[in-house]
Amino acid sequence: MEYRELGKSGAEVSALGLGCMGMSDFYSHAKEAEDKNIGVIHRAVELGVNLLDSGDYYGFGHNELLIGRAIRELPRDKVFISVKFGALRNWDGNFLGVDTRPTAIRNFIGYSLLRLGTDYIDLYYPGRIDPNVAVEETVGTLAELVKEGKIRYIGLSEASAETVRRAATVHPLAKLQTEYSLFTRDIETNGVLGACRQLGVSVVAYSPLGRGLLTGTIKSAHDLKGRDFRVAIPRFQGENLENNVKIVRKLEGIAAEKNCTTAQLALAWLLAQGEDIIPIFGTRSKERLEENLESLEIELSEGDLKRIDEAAPVGAAAGLRYPEAAMRSVNA
Repeated sequence: MEYRELGKSGAEVSALGLGCMGMSDFYSHAKEAEDKNIGVIHRAVELGVNLLDSGDYYGFGHNELLIGRAIRELPRDKVFISVKFGALRNWDGNFLGVDTRPTAIRNFIGYSLLRLGTDYIDLYYPGRIDPNVAVEETVGTLAELVKEGKIRYIGLSEASAETVRRAATVHPLAKLQTEYSLFTRDIETNGVLGACRQLGVSVVAYSPLGRGLLTGTIKSAHDLKGRDFRVAIPRFQGENLENNVKIVRKLEGIAAEKNCTTAQLALAWLLAQGEDIIPIFGTRSKERLEENLESLEIELSEGDLKRIDEAAPVGAAAGLRYPEAAMRSVNA
């Protein structure tokens, strides 16, 4: 396993992390086969993956309970637990808003520590920027939790360049988590990547496989089954999906020449963007886990990177990456 420093924190995390959200929420049959999902986490740790990413609102706490079960028999320093907080949800799963007031943060972390079965969280961060609370106040509360030993490092998610800069004046940030893939390259043009690099903040790239689009397994809306939230995402609908599948076919040709899968090519491309980029992928399969980790062995030449860029340039993907209402929660 290759390891990368998380920002300037001194903490080292695996170059590829495991996003655990899909084991509890948003995809069809998410909570089924819990023992199988725990087996995937155990296999990941066995292969050197130490970065496990979760959110206290994934499955209404189910995801933290799952991780807590998975790590119960493991040495605590074998895993680096990253947890989002702040999202408010209704009983039916709909999102109601964000709350990052100091009192709310202290309430959220109490429940998270209990569910995870640990006395500290490695990295704690708001899942979205609260429009009603200054980011300086949010980060200030997190800085207090660092002093109290409840958390070790602080991050942000889906924050603008300006917000990242403001937050960093209160306490150093270890990471910014944001969607980044061959289908979502906004941070390259909106100043976010530049701000992170200037401040020494790592970028943890979630949905590095475009929520499955870049695996080549989704050809039509019929490939999405059950209570899969992707059916509501414009990128997976109608002509948008047809356009995006055409891009994937181009990438499949390059992947075939490199003797790898399209998913491996997409991950290798992200890894090649810099030591400060740390992709986290989700899977409920040991086979897919092992396949994705093999992307660490793929070397891309300048010529390869140029061809990939030509096949999937900035802005090539059709359709929004979230439904319009959800996009309004992204701090831009």
